[in-house]
Amino acid sequence: MASTLLQPGTSAPAPGASAPSDPLAGMTLLTAEGQQPRAKAAVEITKNALKRIRVAMAKEGISPDAGGLRLGITGGGCSGLSYNIRFDTQPRERDRTFVFGEGLETPGDPSGGKAVKIFVDPKSFLYLAGMVLDFEETLMRQGFNFINPNSTKSCGCGSSFSA
Repeated sequence: MASTLLQPGTSAPAPGASAPSDPLAGMTLLTAEGQQPRAKAAVEITKNALKRIRVAMAKEGISPDAGGLRLGITGGGCSGLSYNIRFDTQPRERDRTFVFGEGLETPGDPSGGKAVKIFVDPKSFLYLAGMVLDFEETLMRQGFNFINPNSTKSCGCGSSFSA
């Protein structure tokens, strides 16, 4: 008899049913300006992530016109590579810049529907291409969730991975 490992907050599949294979099922994905949906050479975010980025930027006093969110990868962590996320005032010379959500208001939107920018350096982009940034809010966990097709293994905390 096969056993099924369940994550907190999930239920066992019905007998004979296969587990859902799409980690993006039920999410509203936002594609960056000028990019094709689900492009392998881009990053995408969910509507939940857009809302939380805007709220966090307002809390930190950063205008969407004056800065953005930097996504990156550093060596270390339980699985070899760690995600890092922080605000930055402008892109660096070789960064890829992705713009999301122009005119799309979210509940409690402090920006009034302004676009948010995401900056990714070239080295990190090798590991983040095709990734989706989500924001998860459950009883057990609250925070950004990296849904990364380049990850071959991740640790229990979800903040490090190997590729």
